[in-house]
Amino acid sequence: MKLQINGEERTFAAAQGGGLFTLTVLIESLDMKSDRVAVELNRDIVPRECWPETQLKDGDRLEIVHFVGGGCCALSTRHSSS
Repeated sequence: MKLQINGEERTFAAAQGGGLFTLTVLIESLDMKSDRVAVELNRDIVPRECWPETQLKDGDRLEIVHFVGGGCCALSTRHSSS
């Protein structure tokens, strides 16, 4: 099955055991943490609770946003004139 993910075409094997290739299966196969991503399928945002029953089809277009924590905390330096 060919899917376009974030503008890049990728090929995936069918789900193991003849099961459905769902959004949940895709996110797991990409080794992403499901609580840290948002998914748009063919221009529609798919709520996380719908992933297990959202079957993917050849040619689907997905945008996957992966939230990453961290960053830098800039400390402001005060100059006192004592």
